Amino acid sequence: MIDYGALRTLPELFFTQADRYDERPYLIAKRDGVWREQSWREVEARVAGFAAALDSWGLESGDRVALVAENRPEWTIADLAVMVAGGVTVPTYTTNTVENHVHVLRDSGARIAIVSTGQLARRLLPACVEAGIDTVIAMEPLAEVPDNITVHDFEAMVAQHRGAEATARARARAVEPARSDMACIIYTSGTGGAPTGVMLSHGNMICNVMGADHFLRTLPGLTEGEEVFLSFLPLSHSYEHTVGQFIPMSIGAQVYYAESLDRLVQNIAEVRPTIMTAVPRLYESIRGRVLHGAAQAGGLKEKLLHKAVAVGTRRHDGTMTLCDRLIDPVLTKLVRRKVQDRFGGRLKAFVSGGAPLNPDVGKFFIALGMRVLQGYGQTESAPVVSVNLPHNNKLDTVGPPLKGVEVRIAEDGEILVRGELVMLGYWNQPEKSAETVKDGWLHTGDVGELDDEGYLRITDRKKDIIVNSGGDNVSPQRVEGVMALAPEIGQIMVHGDKRPHLVGLVVPDAEWLGNWARENGKSSGDLAELSDDPDLHKAVAAAVERCNKDLSVTERVRRVILAEEPFSVENAMLTPSMKIRRHVIKQHYLDRLEALYGR
Repeated sequence: MIDYGALRTLPELFFTQADRYDERPYLIAKRDGVWREQSWREVEARVAGFAAALDSWGLESGDRVALVAENRPEWTIADLAVMVAGGVTVPTYTTNTVENHVHVLRDSGARIAIVSTGQLARRLLPACVEAGIDTVIAMEPLAEVPDNITVHDFEAMVAQHRGAEATARARARAVEPARSDMACIIYTSGTGGAPTGVMLSHGNMICNVMGADHFLRTLPGLTEGEEVFLSFLPLSHSYEHTVGQFIPMSIGAQVYYAESLDRLVQNIAEVRPTIMTAVPRLYESIRGRVLHGAAQAGGLKEKLLHKAVAVGTRRHDGTMTLCDRLIDPVLTKLVRRKVQDRFGGRLKAFVSGGAPLNPDVGKFFIALGMRVLQGYGQTESAPVVSVNLPHNNKLDTVGPPLKGVEVRIAEDGEILVRGELVMLGYWNQPEKSAETVKDGWLHTGDVGELDDEGYLRITDRKKDIIVNSGGDNVSPQRVEGVMALAPEIGQIMVHGDKRPHLVGLVVPDAEWLGNWARENGKSSGDLAELSDDPDLHKAVAAAVERCNKDLSVTERVRRVILAEEPFSVENAMLTPSMKIRRHVIKQHYLDRLEALYGR
């Protein structure tokens, strides 16, 4: 087992594992329709070669290097190489606009930018010109390049500098930085404004990896060197950066890179991962697909699925009847194994993070024989704070703190976190850093409580809590989570601060909307054309009213309007990690939402 206390840097962790796993497969991606693997030794040689190339350019300790790429082996290689060369990686979202890129490049003071494809370069290169960056490294050929930018070929740089001497030099350099030295600046996705750079040290993330390693060893059947991860969340997000990159490294896992979100289900069937990490929105979507498929099949298949969910839920809750015990093995054979096979048939755990998971969604998967473990964290904590345990999985909580992490609840209910995982601070924002980390305690801005077993329960974001005109506190995330379970509702944002009750903005589920349009003789299932349709509004309002039965009086949504388009990263209404950006949505729809109170 790795001695995490003795590790100085993340590259040192990588080189330690390269010695252990040698020529075994490590990073795997699909090229020309075929999954192609790179061994630990091959990745080591490429990391060393790229680090040597950066050295030859005179990259100095602390220099920032922006990295804009989809998930692929070169992402990990570049990230490690920048650290080996003494630089600081600045991961940047592939969905950024030119303006977003300009902000990150200028704010971070990046000296060099790395980009993967010509498509991503179309938004990055103009930003480089505006930010004064004249050196760009491309993983693939670029067609159009501004005159004042020099583009260097990533593969040529690696090939020119790799070799035994470069590898020896990289290994020596990997232990030069202090554990407390900055490794990367990860920009938050900006749910409440412009992205802010979070400075994370090697020690911050090593602490997180240590805690996660300890957690992973509680999974039944975990085997070092044999686990398979499928990476698809953005590596520029702290969740995937740590959980999808460095934690697999710590147990010698193979890492496959999904081709795209559109091909994720197919890739899952091909790769057959043993561990997957995802955000709640994915689980909600998969649950909806399974239920919709059963409804379309109808008859016995639909009845068996619902029976399997009901009996499995009672098994999890410890309330099985004698009849349940008799039919449970039959339901496993007829239903659960078929559902599990759609996910490769060997998943040991789904780990959910990034946003609250509705307990009913978690129970749905557990009832079908798939373990879902909800965790909690944020970029400022590198990022994982806590996660549920397989042998004591409380779906209404986010589990106990990881090893090496302290959690306490302030008098006002705010969750405070302490440990080596707490960030160095916000880049160029000393005042905000001092407000957020006080006496070593990270003030998370989240509200919660600890139960008698030390499990953490999140009740809401401190900033997002709605206080209605009667003084009642309402959790918008809880209300939205209940509403999103309705098949008619794809996305929803509720509104009602200082108002007598809640109102909502709804995006109908796309598949449901298409079916509804056909059944009701509409010429199109396009939301932009149907958002003012009174029949559609009536159908969605009926779904909201149905969901209200599961909510308290103060949580119920009295009236709704329909959005003109889905919330997306492209229209800035979603962050790249799929959280709704309330301030952006309100800016667009506030007048219409407020008008609901006059009806």
